[in-house]
Amino acid sequence: MSGPQGRGGAWTDERGTSEEGRRRQKAPRRSAGNTASAEGIRVLITDDHPVFRQGLKGLLQALGVEVVAEAENGPDAVRLAAELQPDVVVMDLHMPGGNGIEATRTITRTSPRIGVLVLTMFRDDDSVFAAMRAGARGYLLKESGAEEIARAVKAVSAGEAIYGPEIARRVLAYFTEMPDRRQTAFPQLTEREREVLELIAQGRSNQEIASALFLSQKTVRNHVSNIFMKLHVADRAQAIVLAREAGLGETARDRDGVP
Repeated sequence: MSGPQGRGGAWTDERGTSEEGRRRQKAPRRSAGNTASAEGIRVLITDDHPVFRQGLKGLLQALGVEVVAEAENGPDAVRLAAELQPDVVVMDLHMPGGNGIEATRTITRTSPRIGVLVLTMFRDDDSVFAAMRAGARGYLLKESGAEEIARAVKAVSAGEAIYGPEIARRVLAYFTEMPDRRQTAFPQLTEREREVLELIAQGRSNQEIASALFLSQKTVRNHVSNIFMKLHVADRAQAIVLAREAGLGETARDRDGVP
């Protein structure tokens, strides 16, 4: 185990585990320039590596942050967060005795005012999106510098969402490359049948569909019958459920969240 190497350097805490072998944990890099002040913010640090906790605590205190407590696993974090009500919980993800995802989910559900900032070495999509689904407002890697951590603590305490540059790129790429589920759903339907199903999902009657698509009602009835057969549904209600689950039938007002 190596200790702090001074300003501008980095220190590490190496500890072996029977499951994962040895892994390296890096402390946040200290910047030689001015760091963003986070004075007055109350923070709970959760990490299973004592040396990392001490280094992070020193960094945050130097920025004016009040570190109210430290936890080494998820259950301790949940208990201390409920007891102390910090502004921000800085949370590692993978810890013996209780992981950070479940702790994040519990904290954000029981104390919505507390912001969770994930600070971890894990950059894979599964970890990132699991943390987001659990309610984390921020996600940084442990290699982040002091200024980046200070900005993130301030942002999370103010109710904002913030992600490190690499994580932000991954999130953006995920949603940019994700195909529109409305375009990939029900490949067995023809284009015209998809148009009819879209209108069925909006609650339109056969007469309204015929008018919208400039078709006869008999043609619409034939399309509806074919749709039911291809989707293996018995009636209009079942077809609507399937279509809505696939994202069909949403109006512009639905997508914009307009009541």
